[in-house]
Amino acid sequence: MSEYGSFPGARPRRLRVNPTVRRMVAGTRLHPADLILPAFVREGAAEPVAISAMPGVVQHSLDSLRKAAADAVAAGVSGFMIYGVPDDDKKDATGTAGTDPQGILQVAIRAVKAEVGDDLVIMSDLCLDEYTDHGHCGVLDDQGRVDNDATLVRYAEMARVQADAGVHMVGPSGMMDGQVRVVREALDGAGHEDVAILAYTAKYSSAFYGPFREAVASSLSGDRKTYQQDPANAREALRELALDLEEGADMVMVKPALPYLDIVARVAAESDVPVAAYQISGEYAMIEAAAEKGWINRDAAIMETLTGIKRAGAGTILTYWATEVAQKLGR
Repeated sequence: MSEYGSFPGARPRRLRVNPTVRRMVAGTRLHPADLILPAFVREGAAEPVAISAMPGVVQHSLDSLRKAAADAVAAGVSGFMIYGVPDDDKKDATGTAGTDPQGILQVAIRAVKAEVGDDLVIMSDLCLDEYTDHGHCGVLDDQGRVDNDATLVRYAEMARVQADAGVHMVGPSGMMDGQVRVVREALDGAGHEDVAILAYTAKYSSAFYGPFREAVASSLSGDRKTYQQDPANAREALRELALDLEEGADMVMVKPALPYLDIVARVAAESDVPVAAYQISGEYAMIEAAAEKGWINRDAAIMETLTGIKRAGAGTILTYWATEVAQKLGR
């Protein structure tokens, strides 16, 4: 009893009284298996190369990439998304290094597969932007526009060489119309029916990709607004979802995560396949920079953002903190 009277059913704070109670009633729980580690591998690198805009993240050598994969397995991380960074002189108008069986991404897939086998879901970025001299995600027409259907031909080739290299799951990320169908047909036609597709279903044209462009040594001039989604649009994401599901996506993804938690929630409510979200480079960089300044508690901010992404409906999260967080969570 208090001066305000007796209200035994109206004190939610009883379930916040100490850490043990809060843990018991937590409605959202992170687990190492929820996490996928994105990783960059640089052609010809003898040792890891620091990425200035992403403190703690590197362009790996093949040796350090293998170690990163092994560390991820030991921590209980489920997936490992690999991005290739070719030499500048290997880039050309159609991104041929992306479909070269000896290209850096295919070499890296084989190296990681030899290191960890099936103990980690080996995933690959299926896009041309790292390999083109213009930095766009597709082939350009004679007016400098991305040619959707000509790009799909290249994506089919990429799917086949990545699958031949041993990847478990491909991630077509270019936001070309019909990309999931074409990749599925290419994989099945080459006898790779077991290779899964993580569809970049709602990939928005975001200001938060900046650090990633350093990470992959992007050659982009201009922007990708004609093929990535407009940040103002939500209903469009559900249209993309319906198409990707119809075309055979095994998982779907929203990217970025934090500015689009409403989209994560809407996609999760509509999807009958697992939903992922990508906590991208700019999200990572902001937390690291603010923590370095002493403005926020780094570890608490990391856990809060990841919990928020999962609470919104993502079953799986791509994050550059995957191994670190998994180590803290334990198995």
